[in-house]
Amino acid sequence: MAALAFRFSGIVWQYEGPAAWYFVSLPPDCADAVADTVVADSRGFGSVRVEVTIGSSRWRTSLFPDRRRGTYVLPVKKSVRTAEGLEDGSRADVSVVVLDADDR
Repeated sequence: MAALAFRFSGIVWQYEGPAAWYFVSLPPDCADAVADTVVADSRGFGSVRVEVTIGSSRWRTSLFPDRRRGTYVLPVKKSVRTAEGLEDGSRADVSVVVLDADDR
């Protein structure tokens, strides 16, 4: 599979549940590209391994399908939110590279 990479700007939002998880939702065109490219190669819960950059922070994580929102969501860990000054409602410029099976 050729590397799938994209950039977008999204809003950080906090999960409405007992845990303090924060996410950024992928825009529909990015989510469609992910679904079209990796659906047969996804992992548990339909997750997709990615490398993400926000500001000067780079890390590996997974995208997760969110049926309620009709897209994939990207978890943003606390160390990244702290380093980049992000909180619920902040806008984040995000770069995502979907990892090949060998890099996962």
